[in-house]
Amino acid sequence: QVQLVESGGGLVQDGASLRLSCLVSGRSFSDYRMAWFRQAPGKEREFVASISRTGSDIYYGNSVAGRCTISRENAKNTVSLQMDSLKPEDTAVYYCAAGNAVPAIRSGVPRQYDYWGQGTQVTVSS
Repeated sequence: QVQLVESGGGLVQDGASLRLSCLVSGRSFSDYRMAWFRQAPGKEREFVASISRTGSDIYYGNSVAGRCTISRENAKNTVSLQMDSLKPEDTAVYYCAAGNAVPAIRSGVPRQYDYWGQGTQVTVSS
């Protein structure tokens, strides 16, 4: 079994930055493509970013491209999401996900991922 625990969410003002982290335990972290998704009230889960097992392939969702940076440290079993220039529309619960065999072309599809964290709330005030 794989456990994912997110941290780093909070309440910030428009234009601020946040860094989310996800600690993975239970199995070899380097076996998994990692991703961040978010879900706002009443909306579907939205792809934010994904990173391949080695970090060589990175993808971003259209709504965050240019404002977010995903990274991973396999030695520390962590994946991070640096978010800059936050906007009120970025308000959501942010989830970390791990997938064992996720094709790059489908890295933005939630059902491709096998394990999920409990989520961390990010609120951006105007």
